[in-house]
Order: sequence, then C-alpha cells, then structure tokens
Amino acid sequence: MSAPVLMLLASLLFSTMGVCVKLASAHYNAGEIVLYRSLVGMLFIAGLTSVRGGSLRTGVPGMHFWRSLIGVVSLVLWFYAIGQLPLATAITLNYMSSVWMALFLIGGAVLLGSARIDPRLIATVLTGFAGVALVLQPTLERDQFRGALAGLASGVCAAMAYMQVTALGRVGEPEYRVVFYFSLGGLVAGGLLTLATGAHAHAWEGIALLLATGVLATVAQMLMTRAYAIGKALSNASLQYMGIVFSFVYGVLLFDDPVTASALAGMALIIGAGLAATRLRQRSAAAAAHDTSTFES
Repeated sequence: MSAPVLMLLASLLFSTMGVCVKLASAHYNAGEIVLYRSLVGMLFIAGLTSVRGGSLRTGVPGMHFWRSLIGVVSLVLWFYAIGQLPLATAITLNYMSSVWMALFLIGGAVLLGSARIDPRLIATVLTGFAGVALVLQPTLERDQFRGALAGLASGVCAAMAYMQVTALGRVGEPEYRVVFYFSLGGLVAGGLLTLATGAHAHAWEGIALLLATGVLATVAQMLMTRAYAIGKALSNASLQYMGIVFSFVYGVLLFDDPVTASALAGMALIIGAGLAATRLRQRSAAAAAHDTSTFES
C-alpha cells in the first residue's frame, strides 16, 4: 500500500481506538486501560520480532527509558482526557503536539540567544492557541476542566516524545524496538497505577474493549511507522490530521457530541497551525543540514 493509504488507515484506526477508550472508561480507569493496551502491544511486537528474526536488545537503554517515561505520561493523560471530554476535543488537544514543538524551537532560540526568531513560528503557536480557545469555549463544562488540562498536557508530552523518537532513530534504533520498550513502559506504569487505584472487575464487554484498544493502537502505530518510512513527512502529517475529522464524526454519531461553528473553526485553526509548524520545522532542519555540509566541505 502507498504511504497516503497507510496514513489514512492509521488515522482511522487511532480514531476508532479513541472510541474504544471512551467506552472502556465507563468500566476502567486510565491506568487500567494503559496497562492492557500496552500488554497487547508488547506481546504483538515481541511476536512479530521473533517471526522476523529481529532483536529487542538495545545499546541505549537510557534513551528508551526517557522516551517511554514521557510517552507513557502522555498516553495516560490522553486516555483520561478521552474519558472526560467530547471525543474530537480530546483528540484535537493531543494533536497540538506540532504546535508545542514549534514553541520549543522558539524557546530554544531564546535560550541560545539567537538574534533571529522566525516570526512564522510565533504565528503558528498563536494560531494554535487561538484554536484551542475556540475548541474549548463552547464544549467545556465545569466538571471537564481537569480533562482539558490533561488533554493539553498530553500534547506537550507527545511533542517531547516525538523529539526523543527522532533521537532514537538517529542512533539507529529500529521502530519496532522503540514501540516495544514504549509498550513495556506502559505495562509497568499501568500496573503501578492499577495497584494504587484498584482494579475493576471484568465483564465480557470490558474485555472486548480493552483487547480492541490494544490491537487497534498497535496496528495503527505500525501502519503509521511504515507510512513515515516510505512517504513524505509533510504529506503524512497532513493526512494524520484526518484523525480529528474521523473523531468528530464518531463523536457526533455515537456520543451526541455538540456541533458548533466555534469548535469547527478551532479545529481548523489547530490543523492549519500544526501543518504550518511541521513545514517550518522541515525547512529549518533542511537549512541546518545544508549549512553543516557547506561548512564541512
């Protein structure tokens, strides 16, 4: 399959996973859902690695630890937000990660004393936050404030996790190994949270939702990894935002989530800001690589 098709399928599966998480939230807390989602993912990747003759041994355990830690924090916060907020709102807040990465670039330039900060990056950050204000204003209830904070924080952590995944790729770690140790971290963290908060009794419906969450998330992650390996990053990022559209449709059809002009405009602003931030980061990375090659020659 081509990269665009893989990306669309991954976005659809992630959105469907969000539906399962929201339904499972009626039976389990976020820690339990992370526990079982990670268990399914870890077993799946371990089996796939064994069949393909790969190795899970790594020479950079410290890098995997920090990537897994921040990634699992993001996952727990995101699952909590999905349980508390309209589905499309929770998905949209998590997809703010590209805007947060742009903010990190601005902060890095300030700390390094750079005389020039790209005003377009500043514009993308401001546009993204304007989109958040529009998304939350019409949909947020008083009892959903914690969920909104969790959703925003999950986006921040996701941005940090993406940067760590990039670093792991640069040292030669294959994608399946990164996913395995992330799942292992989720298994440990989910288990600890479950021990702390207590486990709920299982019913067939709950078991099915947990299994579906793990399978959908793992398959979607593999499809997305393959799409980024063979496709163009900006095109993939554009199609990845279809997850917001899919989630919006799911929310309206399955959960009677409200449809307002402000929420739709906010989602559009966040998508636009995320795509612009992705494009600017690509150009910045390409320029840095060109400057380095020029200097070395």
